[in-house]
Amino acid sequence: MRTLNSDEQAKIKYTIESGIKVKQEIKDLSEGLRDTVKSVAEELEVKPALLNKAIQVAFKQLSLIHI
Repeated sequence: MRTLNSDEQAKIKYTIESGIKVKQEIKDLSEGLRDTVKSVAEELEVKPALLNKAIQVAFKQLSLIHI
């Protein structure tokens, strides 16, 4: 592996820091969604897995529309 100059090192550091922030945001949002699904499932007396499956199907449908 070659030696990186200071600009390249800065780009790598920035990219890693940005990636960490994005992954933390995704984790936080996923946890929030999980809590919401659990709460709504309890309220409606359905299994959380059913709501998660509906979300997954709807997301796939939406993804196909945007291709």
